[in-house]
Amino acid sequence: MHAKIVHFADLHLDSPFAWCEASGDVARRRREALRETLLAITALARDTDADALLCGGDLYEHDRVTLDTEKFLRQTFAGLDPMPVYIAPGNHDWYGPTSLYATEEWSSNVHIFREAVLRPVQVAPGITLWGGAHCAPANTDNFLGGGFRVEGPGVHLALFHGAEQSWLAAQGEGKVPHAPFDTADIRTAGLDHAFLGHYHRPADGAHHTYPGNPDPLQFGEDGERGAVVATITAEGAVECERRVVAVTQVHDLALDVTEFTSRQQIRDTLREVAEGRGGLARLTVAGDLEPSLDLQEETIREQLLETFEAVQIRKSGLHLAYDLDQIREEPTVRGQFVRDVMGADLPEDERRRVLRMGLRALDGRDDLEVL
Repeated sequence: MHAKIVHFADLHLDSPFAWCEASGDVARRRREALRETLLAITALARDTDADALLCGGDLYEHDRVTLDTEKFLRQTFAGLDPMPVYIAPGNHDWYGPTSLYATEEWSSNVHIFREAVLRPVQVAPGITLWGGAHCAPANTDNFLGGGFRVEGPGVHLALFHGAEQSWLAAQGEGKVPHAPFDTADIRTAGLDHAFLGHYHRPADGAHHTYPGNPDPLQFGEDGERGAVVATITAEGAVECERRVVAVTQVHDLALDVTEFTSRQQIRDTLREVAEGRGGLARLTVAGDLEPSLDLQEETIREQLLETFEAVQIRKSGLHLAYDLDQIREEPTVRGQFVRDVMGADLPEDERRRVLRMGLRALDGRDDLEVL
């Protein structure tokens, strides 16, 4: 006997999309794309003939969720009936008297875990799922702590939103350890496998799985993310396969201006890197810019917006390529400025900064203010 489940987490419906500088209709279309991603996940559950759909929390944003989203979720999960849907609320969609988990009339196939302790349900003959909920936006304790241990024969799985502590650093700065636990806690509790949410970067352990956010939530995301199709054997072995369900396209582009001598070269290069793409883009501008070359952010943005819905531009090691040896020989104010700074007792990094800022000011440059 075996069971098949589809697991996802961290969809974050009604996200504001401020991270990609989208607003208005663009932000609205991105939020609609998150809904399309959920529809792709439910279609995957049907197509794989899954025994259940699992959500590991942060399905939506509690402070931003709309009535329309509430109705969309109810209809979407009802459309899976009789396939059961199990939801373990996270820190962004925490369970409380004002959450849509409590106020909505869900179809009979939807099971929402409502306590900050793990409670059991049977998902298939011989297979028990233990799930718990965040009941506040912060300060949820370890679901596997306090001597928790499963009871009864068969295979035991867990579903919750929590931070495995050894992987916390790998998730990047700013990730808060909500409901923190250690890997060893899973087996100590007698569980065969834990299906989790909270980490947006996908991660797999011998006895636990983070699917990662199924649709992009920020630039620079890496790792194979999506919904997880898991097959569970009667002996407790779990085989997981990720399926891409994302609707949103997100691209990290690079523009090195070191050898450019004309604005047309910039336009041509941007056209090449944007060709055949769409969605959202972040452009990183780097290199040593020829001082005679004007580099305006709005001009770059306008060109990229011909291809992409929203564009973010940032700099990384972008400098004006002044020939300091040549300038210091000039019988000009610029030359005297360079001679004075080069002769001053300054740390090297401070000297470079003063020279770049001063020469740009003397040349009347304003194009690098925001790059």
